[in-house]
Amino acid sequence: MTVKDWLEELDYKVLQGCPETEVTEVVYDSRRACPGSVFVCMKGARIDSHSFCSQVYEAGTRVFVVEDPVSLPEDAVILQVENGRRALALLSAARFGFPARRMITIGVTGTKGKTTTTHMIKAILEACGKKVGMIGTNGAYFGDTFEPTRNTTPESYQLHEYFFRMAENGCEYMVMEVSSQAFKLHRTDGIFFDYGVFTNISPDHIGPDEHADYEEYLGCKSMIFQQCRTGIANQDEADVRKAAGSAACPVYTYSLSGEADFMAGPIKYVSEDAFVGLEFAVSGRYETQVRVGIPGAFNASNAMAAISVCSFLDLPKEKVCHGLEHLKVNGRMELAYASPVCKVIIDYAHNALSMENLLKTLRDYHPARLVVVFGCGGNRSKDRRYAMGEMAGKMADLSIITADNSRYERVEDIIEDIKSRLIPTGGAYLEIPDRREAITYAITHAEPGDMIAIIGKGHEDYQEVNGVRTHFLDREVVEDVLRNLGKQG
Repeated sequence: MTVKDWLEELDYKVLQGCPETEVTEVVYDSRRACPGSVFVCMKGARIDSHSFCSQVYEAGTRVFVVEDPVSLPEDAVILQVENGRRALALLSAARFGFPARRMITIGVTGTKGKTTTTHMIKAILEACGKKVGMIGTNGAYFGDTFEPTRNTTPESYQLHEYFFRMAENGCEYMVMEVSSQAFKLHRTDGIFFDYGVFTNISPDHIGPDEHADYEEYLGCKSMIFQQCRTGIANQDEADVRKAAGSAACPVYTYSLSGEADFMAGPIKYVSEDAFVGLEFAVSGRYETQVRVGIPGAFNASNAMAAISVCSFLDLPKEKVCHGLEHLKVNGRMELAYASPVCKVIIDYAHNALSMENLLKTLRDYHPARLVVVFGCGGNRSKDRRYAMGEMAGKMADLSIITADNSRYERVEDIIEDIKSRLIPTGGAYLEIPDRREAITYAITHAEPGDMIAIIGKGHEDYQEVNGVRTHFLDREVVEDVLRNLGKQG
């Protein structure tokens, strides 16, 4: 293949050389430069890779895709594009033979619910005997193979490499979380989803290196409806309805409370010895009765998003219901333990809004006591820890304040900030800086009927202190505590 072949879907200007030069690889990290590769220059928040062109040339690369002109020897091919990130996405898709087109693709965006909704769709499809690839916050799945990812939506080259591996492994479906940053940074350019889902939106990810304001954030999220054949929108969210109104595709709606294409009946909260979840009827374009194996009204909304998508896929209803009932999502309303004494829930809730939603949800199950174990990340806005402290004090019967990812801050300083807003509420609390000890205390001191929420880290399998990450997974700590309690009789 030539670079000209790979750039068929992109406008470019030839500054030097012949675009019919053969290429075998796409590179955007100068350290990976090699003969036969095309190097794509991009301007980042901190690094402009145009400055590495001479170094890349010395490594044997002769084809360069640039935003700004660069000076290189005569045998270099220099092609100018308007946006290097978009060029990288389209080059990457071409380099792997447009693998996403070999599968039915489903993209899910929203402030909350992306991870749970994608897992629900995956669970339904797998219950129906389909082979599914998935990419998101929890990692990348290729059928039975799993790899961790650093970003909710990886860089475009890695995305298409994942798609290729999924297709080669026989995946019929690809389900992925699509972050607002992915849209903003052109990571999904060139991908046209068969189905695009917009779950909800609220102010978040606004600040340095993220989004300038809420309007930009909403604009990026709304791009899902410009990049799909069929849209699925949450009718209960005003700004999602607004985005659907300017969609470039047909959009179908779902709702928990009003008229929509897919509607949920009254939600019943179910708490049994080995099950905590929901039951409700679905009506409209799809009719069935479902049990969802994770708690919370917002998970009824996520389930409706998943059901809405899967209604178009000609799947057996009994299998759809089975997938939802036996669902388990690591770190998202995850039932880590259930007994007549107490239930332990692990969740990623790491800001005041998600914390409020979670605690309200658990109140619907009428626990004797609602205990929350939480901390807050260091080197982030202090407003988040203040708000979480206040929310815990108002909504939990007992707060156990502990470490999260303190990064380069002292855990004790973060705890003091949390307490400064919790104490005025009058809420009961303990401070146990060591997270393992805090989780152990919550379980070993549980009272009959307690519901214990361990929040903030969810699926994360590490703890970051002073820039060093060490293995730490809340679920494993819970299992260790229970194992030790069993040994003690």
